[in-house]
Amino acid sequence: MKRTLFLIGFLLVGVFAWSSFSGVEAVNPSFAEKFSFDEKKQDADNSGTYNFDKAHSAIGFRVKHMGLVDVPGYFRDFTGTINYDQKDVSKSSVQFTAKMTSVDTGVAGRDNHLRTKDFFEVETYPEMTFKSTKVEKKGKNLLVTGDFTMKGVTKQISFPVTISGFLPAGERSPAKMGVTAETVINRRDFGVNYGSNLPNGVPMLSDNITVNLQIEANKAKAQ
Repeated sequence: MKRTLFLIGFLLVGVFAWSSFSGVEAVNPSFAEKFSFDEKKQDADNSGTYNFDKAHSAIGFRVKHMGLVDVPGYFRDFTGTINYDQKDVSKSSVQFTAKMTSVDTGVAGRDNHLRTKDFFEVETYPEMTFKSTKVEKKGKNLLVTGDFTMKGVTKQISFPVTISGFLPAGERSPAKMGVTAETVINRRDFGVNYGSNLPNGVPMLSDNITVNLQIEANKAKAQ
């Protein structure tokens, strides 16, 4: 009897909770619906200059080690700007600079090695830079092409970019823009040649490096 009463009570609570949740959902759109990027719902005010918020952004990379796993790393010190033109994205632009000495893979000895001539040679080449030369619309996303410079070598690369959303300004916070992007570069194109093959022919370090950007940017006040 007690078990039956417990089950009935449990079901009633569940129905009540579902009904209440459904009612709230019908009146108030979900967080995702309210703030996620929807091209049809964009407001002209989203155009403008956005500066990277370093505290909530990451410029990272991944390299395959011994053909087994991807080892991640980050550049902790960087700046960047997005000039976004909503009406004509081809007029938009992106640029960023990362300090090479700020490389961080979570292992101090490895990070120090990465700063030497074997890899980034940070004393001679202290910065890595990207400056867009072209922005195109590709479906719901963008393709940003530009000049990428690392270790004194400049190559043209492209980033498929996803605009993840916008947030309006609050009482104590500026309007925000979220962007994610990822591409692959060959490290040997930039003079990073360290690492030999293992006895089985597998490279100790992969030539291809995945570069990943997770950017939250704050809208600058109009001048």
